[in-house]
Amino acid sequence: MTRIDFYVLPDDKLEAQQLFACRLAQKASKQGHRVYIHTGSDSQSKALDELLWSFSATSFVPHTMEADECTNTPVYINHSGDPLDIHDVLINLSQQTPDCFARFERFAELVNQDESVKQAGRERFKFYKSRGYPLQTHKI
Repeated sequence: MTRIDFYVLPDDKLEAQQLFACRLAQKASKQGHRVYIHTGSDSQSKALDELLWSFSATSFVPHTMEADECTNTPVYINHSGDPLDIHDVLINLSQQTPDCFARFERFAELVNQDESVKQAGRERFKFYKSRGYPLQTHKI
């Protein structure tokens, strides 16, 4: 069964949420996991793509936004579709539950202090809990 971790971030900045996603993807990929980062839009995918190039001066996180390249790259970013061959880690930056979440071993929900993001996170938490998924909450 998918393990779901909610990471509650201390501020309401989208940039901080994206930066945390980069760090989480970096950690998971260094541990040998393949990562799918699900965003809420094409513009958010592109912003995350740029951030993964520059968020750390001392490291690089190999990633792609191209579906045909996701099989050879540790981190795949997209806002639609289903990366059928990735089953390790899913990081959700959208305010909806990705349809494919249940086939991942680990699922990270990133929630910041923006009221609409918090409320959407609460609804998703209730949804997962009602279906019996193991949930962990981490206050960052």
